[in-house]
Amino acid sequence: MPASPQPQQIIALVVRHNTAGVEEPVGRIRDFLQEAGYRVVFEAETAANLQLAGTDSMTVPQIGAQATVGIVVGGDGTMLGIARQLAEYDIPLVGINLGRLGFITDIPLDDMLPALGEILQGRSRAEKRTLLEARVMRGGERIFCSVAVNDVVVARGTGAGMVELKLTVDGQFMYNQRSDGLIVSTPTGSTAYALSAGGPLLHPSLGGTVLVPIAPHALSNRPIVVPDTSEIMVELVSGRDISVNFDMQTFTSLQLGDQIVISRSPHTITFLHPLDWSYYHTLRQKLHWNEYPTNDGRLK
Repeated sequence: MPASPQPQQIIALVVRHNTAGVEEPVGRIRDFLQEAGYRVVFEAETAANLQLAGTDSMTVPQIGAQATVGIVVGGDGTMLGIARQLAEYDIPLVGINLGRLGFITDIPLDDMLPALGEILQGRSRAEKRTLLEARVMRGGERIFCSVAVNDVVVARGTGAGMVELKLTVDGQFMYNQRSDGLIVSTPTGSTAYALSAGGPLLHPSLGGTVLVPIAPHALSNRPIVVPDTSEIMVELVSGRDISVNFDMQTFTSLQLGDQIVISRSPHTITFLHPLDWSYYHTLRQKLHWNEYPTNDGRLK
C-alpha cells in the first residue's frame, strides 16, 4: 500500500502591530514559507492589523494545538507577549528583529529568509528559557496570577514615596527593604530592567533567579541570585500606589498586606536560533562591548 500523505505543517506568524512598512517583509516571509510547502497562518490580532490579502488566522489556543513553529516579527516586546501566551503549548519560537535591541528576536531582516530556511530544515540551535509565575494573595485568597518571561516587578507609582517590602525565600526571612521597588528576574530578564537597575548578567542556562532592589534606601541592599527552585514571597509593609507587573505588559494594583508569591513556572520557552548563534555575540553586539567612538562620534 502507498504511504499515507504527511499532513501539511502549519507555521504561525505573529507581527508587531502598527509598524509602518511591515507588510513587505512579512509578505516575503509568507511567500517563502508557502513555496516551501508550509501552511501559513497569522495570529488573530496580527491578521486584524495587517493589510495583507488572503491571510488565514488562528487564535493563540488554536496555534498552540496545531502549529509546528511560531515566527515572531518585531522586537523583544512582541516576543515576550506571545511567548507568555504560548508557553503552556511548548511551541518553538523564532524571532525576526524589527526592534532596536533584539536580545531574543535575534535574526536581522537582511538574513531572515536564509536563516528561516536553515532552521526549518532542522539546522538550528534550540535553547530553552525558564519563566516565572506569580500569584497575588490577599487575606489568604488568590486574587491574581500571571507568568513572566523577563521579570516580575513590584514598584511604587509616580509621585509616591518609598515602599517597604518584606522578603522571604523558601520560608526564611531575608530582609525588610525600603526602596522604590523590587525586580525579580529570570536569566532572560537579566538583560532588561534588572540590568538598568544594576543587576548582574545571568547566562540563560543558569538555574537562578535574581532579586534587584530599585533605588534602595540602604546601599547595602544589593542584588542577589537565588536558586530558581526557590519560592520567593514579597509582602507589602508600607507605601502607597503600589502595583505588580509582569514583563511590563500585565499589571495589577496592590494593597498593604498583599503577598506576591513567585516561583519558577513548570513551563519553558524554546527559541530556535541559526547554528552560528552565540549568546556572547549577542551581548557584544547589543551592549557595544569593545567598541569605541571614532572622530565623527560613531561606534567602531
